[in-house]
Amino acid sequence: MANIRLLLSLPLQRRLSVGTVESFQGQERDIMAITLTRSNPQGEIGFLSDIRRMNVGMTRVRRKLLLVGDSSTLCRHPFFVELLAYVKGGGGLPFGA
Repeated sequence: MANIRLLLSLPLQRRLSVGTVESFQGQERDIMAITLTRSNPQGEIGFLSDIRRMNVGMTRVRRKLLLVGDSSTLCRHPFFVELLAYVKGGGGLPFGA
């Protein structure tokens, strides 16, 4: 996150918030990007398997939610299988894969 903050220009930085999922609990944003940065041959998703964290992240957005991740790794977990099916079924645009 420190690198992301460094890349943001000062005028834009005042309008953007960067943080962990937990840091947004109790707040809302018009647009959110959540990076689901897990990609490994073992298919382990670590903390992303905590559905409560995903619930917090996905319910903080008012208008647009961008999820970025490796669908082949994420879809080894039932929650992400259902989420991707929902997105592909018309609930949103599909992951970039």
